Amino acid sequence: MLFAAFIVASGIITWKVWVALALYSFHDDSFSHILLIPLISFFLIYAARDKVFAETQTSIGLGAAMVVLGLSAFWLAGRHSFVGEDRRYLFQASLSILLMWMGGFLLCYGGRAARAALFPLMFLLLMVPLPDAILARMIHLLQEGSTEVAFLIFKAVGVPVFRQGFVLSLPNVTIEVASECSSIRSSIALLITCILATHFLLRTTWKAWLFAALVIPLSVIKNGIRIATLTLLSINVDRRFLTGSLHRDGGFVFFFLALAMLWPVLLLLQKSERGMRNAPGGSSNHPTSYVGD
Repeated sequence: MLFAAFIVASGIITWKVWVALALYSFHDDSFSHILLIPLISFFLIYAARDKVFAETQTSIGLGAAMVVLGLSAFWLAGRHSFVGEDRRYLFQASLSILLMWMGGFLLCYGGRAARAALFPLMFLLLMVPLPDAILARMIHLLQEGSTEVAFLIFKAVGVPVFRQGFVLSLPNVTIEVASECSSIRSSIALLITCILATHFLLRTTWKAWLFAALVIPLSVIKNGIRIATLTLLSINVDRRFLTGSLHRDGGFVFFFLALAMLWPVLLLLQKSERGMRNAPGGSSNHPTSYVGD
């Protein structure tokens, strides 16, 4: 009840930030996941409550220090005039809220509980909106990679193509891979899905990092396939494929394609872990720690 009261109080203090985050989540593709992250994190803690709260104790010193630090960071961020379009402010304010929550968790439950809940607490970092410069760089890299993959697909299937920057010229059609076509939203969704998969299905830290790192090239490949597929369909079937529902709302089809490509890799990593535990002298005789424990 004390921790719940702490969360409510912090929400009242920082209500402007939450309003801005809600507006962004409804109107900006790169922010559409933000409000889901705290709900997922709290669910993960609740699902592992027997382990997380097996041994609790107050940690007044460190917890109070983190809360004060978070409040100070929030005050410093608020010294800049609050502008709804200022992502830098949201970045700083969201980090300060996260710091306050972690401090409140330490205050109420102590260090052992915080270590047991390390993954869901760190998962909250995904709710922090990236500054404009970093987000623009990510989108640019996705555009560049997707354009290159689509270009290589056209060359592989024998379709004449000329590339100039993000513009691809083909017979009877010229397309531009704009920032809106970077697939940033589905890439973030794929990253979140893979992070959760590593938490539940993989136990070795470096394998979890390896699997999560595959999201970047897979996102580029997936989006390149999407661009090439829609373009080829527009050339050979109907020009409306470039403006129709498959173009606007068909991202989930290629999202599942990327998941299908990642699934065998996940199975292979799981199989290698089982082999290590079953091998003589392997980890089967020792307690196994989940990522984030």
